[in-house]
Amino acid sequence: MEIITGPFGLEFQRIPAGKVMIGTDKGGWVHGSERPRHEVKLPEFLIMKNPVSKSQFERILGRESNDDSPVDLIDLDKINLISDIVGQHFDEKVRLPSQGEWEIARDMLELPRGFTELLADQATGNHRGAQLDGRPRIDDMIGPMKDHRVSQTCHPKKAGVFVRIATPAGRPLPKVGFRLVVSPKREQDEIRVPLDADFAANIRTELLWTFILGIIPSFIIPIYRGFSDYALDGWPNLLFGGICAGFVTGAFWRPKRKTWRVDESGNLIGRKD
Repeated sequence: MEIITGPFGLEFQRIPAGKVMIGTDKGGWVHGSERPRHEVKLPEFLIMKNPVSKSQFERILGRESNDDSPVDLIDLDKINLISDIVGQHFDEKVRLPSQGEWEIARDMLELPRGFTELLADQATGNHRGAQLDGRPRIDDMIGPMKDHRVSQTCHPKKAGVFVRIATPAGRPLPKVGFRLVVSPKREQDEIRVPLDADFAANIRTELLWTFILGIIPSFIIPIYRGFSDYALDGWPNLLFGGICAGFVTGAFWRPKRKTWRVDESGNLIGRKD
């Protein structure tokens, strides 16, 4: 991988243009915050292999430090200041990585165990409304969650094991830092994952599978075991039990949902893989 030495001794890796999948197409309710699955097309960009260190942070601000551990106890105002100073040396945009940029470079990045790094995207409840060209998702949230950012945290004991979380970025926190990317400015109109789900289709699917996986077995089991009379006399109980069983199965399994992409003609398409 090509290493680019930038200003203030910052080292960036060049990431070629490519595609990466974000989210999941699993239908269970427990996966709702990771839907819809979508394909992000990314242009070539630069990303730091390691988070910004304390010595680099001080050097950018014109001060001296010999501490090469990752800088923490920072907030968005400080990050934006550092990004603006470094950005004076590039024609492209210097900022925090977006989710797509981080994911496509994941295998080449270093993050200390137990450390968290902030990404550019605001923390949202799911991926609806996400851009498909890798630009950060910002200005979609208001209120107390406005300063929360999607973050990647490394397992405290296992290097290379990451979990995506939401972190308040409006105040300094220990063991929360950042890295920078140098990414092309997006001038074209953005294409987003649809904001609204197909609620009618989801309700039809839920009714169908609750009937198949819950209500039908609830009546078949007592009949099969020789309790046909109870299937007639106790039908309210069996119906309620079947609905509950169908509800529980919906938490963990339902058919796959659509994956959203932009085709070669620039049209948004959604289909099940």
